[in-house]
Amino acid sequence: MAEETEDLRAFREELRAWLDQNCPQSMRDGRNDEASICWGGKNWQFDSEDQRTWLERCVTKGYTVPTWPVEYGGAGFDRDQDKIYHEEMARIGARYPLRSFGIWMLGPALLYFGSREQKLHYLPPIARGEVRWCQGYSEPGAGSDLASLQTRCEDEGDHWLINGQKIWTSYADKSDWIFALVRTDRDAPKHKGISFVLIDMASEGVSTRPIKLISGKSPFCETFLDNVRIPKEQVVGEVNRGWDVAKYLLTHEREMISAGGGVMGSGRALGAVLADSETGLSDPVLRADAMRAEVNGLAMALTLERYKDQAEAGQGAGDASAMLKYMGTELNKQRLEVLMAAAGADALTWEDDRAPSWLRAKANSIEGGTSEVMLSIISKRVLGLPG
Repeated sequence: MAEETEDLRAFREELRAWLDQNCPQSMRDGRNDEASICWGGKNWQFDSEDQRTWLERCVTKGYTVPTWPVEYGGAGFDRDQDKIYHEEMARIGARYPLRSFGIWMLGPALLYFGSREQKLHYLPPIARGEVRWCQGYSEPGAGSDLASLQTRCEDEGDHWLINGQKIWTSYADKSDWIFALVRTDRDAPKHKGISFVLIDMASEGVSTRPIKLISGKSPFCETFLDNVRIPKEQVVGEVNRGWDVAKYLLTHEREMISAGGGVMGSGRALGAVLADSETGLSDPVLRADAMRAEVNGLAMALTLERYKDQAEAGQGAGDASAMLKYMGTELNKQRLEVLMAAAGADALTWEDDRAPSWLRAKANSIEGGTSEVMLSIISKRVLGLPG
C-alpha cells in the first residue's frame, strides 16, 4: 500500500477531529444493520435526537454522499479521500448517517444519465434525506428475465400514462418516489422500447400492498400503477433506451449487495462471537468455519477495494459485478450460518436479530439477479466460456 501524501495525512487529521467532535456517542456502536439505518424520507421517524443530530451535521459537510459533487449535496471526495472517510468512520464505529436506494442506485444512474436539471432537482433532496426512493423493476411475469416487463407507458401528448404492476418493490409502502422501468414501445424487441421513469408515489393511481416473508418482516411490496400520469421530463436518459440505464443501475445494486460479504461491513468478528458462546472456541469444526468465513470476508473486502480503484480509473466493474454479487451473497449466508451454529438452540428464537437475518439472507441469492443468472453471466461474459 502506497504511503499517504502530506495532503492526505492532513485531510485524515482534519476529518478525524471533526468526527471525534461531532459524532454522538450513541451513534458509535458500530451498527449499520437494517434496524439501525436512517432511511430518511418525508415520513421518517428518527430513533433518537442523536440520530437526527448526526444526520444534520453530516448533511452540512456532504458526508451522506461523500463522493458526489458539492453542487448536488456531496463532499466532492476523490477515491483516496473516500477511502479515508470510511476508515475513520470505522475507527470510531460510527453509524452511516443515511442509507437509501436513492444513494446506492438512483444517484449513480442520475449522475451518469440524468440531465443537469434532473440532477439539481432530485439529487440534493436525496443527499439531505428528504426523499426516500424505491425500485420498480420486477413484475409478476418479469423477474430474472427482466426485459420481458409489460408495464405500459403511453405517450398522451403533454404527459405519460402508465398502467401495470411491479413486485418485490422493497419499502414501497414507506417510500416517497419510485424509479421504474416501463415499456414505451410495445412493438420493439424486448430489450428495446423500455424507458426509465421517475414516479411520485403520491400520484393518483399508485397503490402498494406488503408481502409478508418467512422472517416475519415485510420489506417487499406489490406496487400497482393504474392510469398514473407523469410529466414528460420524468424520463431519465433517452426514451426507449431505458435498458442502458437499467444495466448501469443493476451494476451498482449488485455491488451494494456484494458489500454484505465483506468483513468490514459485517459487525463483530466471528472470533469474538465464538468466544462469547459456550462451545464456540472449543468446537474445532465451528472454529474452522468461522476462520474460513473471516478470511473469505477479508479477501472479498480487498477485492471490492480493487474494483473501486478500477472504477476511479475509469474502468467500471461491468459484468464482473455479477461475480461480486454472487460471492458477496454466498459469503453473507456463510457468515450467518456460523453465527446460527455458534448460538445453537438459543438462535432459534425471535428475541434478537440472528434468526430473522439468517432467513432474510436467503433472499440475497434472488434479489438483484438470481445466483444462477450471475453464474451464467460470469461464465459467458467474464470467463468467455462457450454457450
